[in-house]
Amino acid sequence: DPAAIHIVYGHGGDQVRAAFADPDLSWVRQAEQRGTGHAVKLAMTAIPDDARVLILYGDVPLIGRDTLEGLLMTAGPLTALVTQLEVPFGYGRIIRDGIGRVRAIVEEKDCTVEQRAINWVNSGILVAEARRLRVWINNLSDDNAQHEYYLTDIFAQANEEGEPAEASLCSNPQEVFGANDPWQLAALERLYQRMQATELAARGVRFSDPVRFDVRGRVSVGRDVEIDVDVILEGDVELGDEVSIGPFTRIGNSRLAAGTVVNAHCDIEGIVTHGPCVIGPFARLRAGTELGAGSRVGNFVEIKNTRIGAGAKANHLSYVGDADVGNQANIGAGTITCNY
Repeated sequence: DPAAIHIVYGHGGDQVRAAFADPDLSWVRQAEQRGTGHAVKLAMTAIPDDARVLILYGDVPLIGRDTLEGLLMTAGPLTALVTQLEVPFGYGRIIRDGIGRVRAIVEEKDCTVEQRAINWVNSGILVAEARRLRVWINNLSDDNAQHEYYLTDIFAQANEEGEPAEASLCSNPQEVFGANDPWQLAALERLYQRMQATELAARGVRFSDPVRFDVRGRVSVGRDVEIDVDVILEGDVELGDEVSIGPFTRIGNSRLAAGTVVNAHCDIEGIVTHGPCVIGPFARLRAGTELGAGSRVGNFVEIKNTRIGAGAKANHLSYVGDADVGNQANIGAGTITCNY
């Protein structure tokens, strides 16, 4: 576990700070965005000389624990996490010596034609001794195409001192993909969703098409769960054994008991089912709804803050709100129940 976590924030950073209101986090404001080197320099004021510093990036969200542990196991005062890309456009290039150590890192906009052909690229992630890092940071210059203080320039300094940095290779390039525009952010989201689907499939979930599935929270699953196409799970969702979810359905912050069947085109938020039951198609279940075992909610039925008893049915074209429906009751078509 880290001794401390320092987060450097700048433009729009107050929203980030509000989203992570953890008293154990140290927040460092970068009022002017003057480059990555400048950002690290601001954070270094609170870091002791005998520390080892791991630098991560907020726009590189898919980095894996195993990869970081491998990086931290390296020796020496400075190590860069690098990877190889078939199309390295946009990434800083790794300039290596004859035995693979890092002589320098050159940003894309400062590369020569020859350097642009290099496919060893910088992830931005690195580990360094705090004492040496502080010296290198203080020696940075903004004499470059961006007129910024590049953190990557510390690698040339280390090389000039006779101690070229080590390179730790990330074997899965997707872990170090970053987002510089909305399209790249969407691509990262797709990679993340595929990772989520892969993990759920390893736990026994059967997908009609894992590419057409979104998780936007935490999901726990039982055995033999089936999920059709274009299903969105939001917040905290618990799916019991043999739950089946039909296509074009959104489920948020809900607990579905074993054997629950959700048919196509349903919108579900904040409900609990207490046994096998059938929902939909085209049903809307809102917060506070509880369904008893054997109950059924059919097409074009909306239910809010209501307990539906065991075996009860509301098969079509009804609204039930703020009510308690007894066991085996039958809500006929066109029925409206609302108690304020």
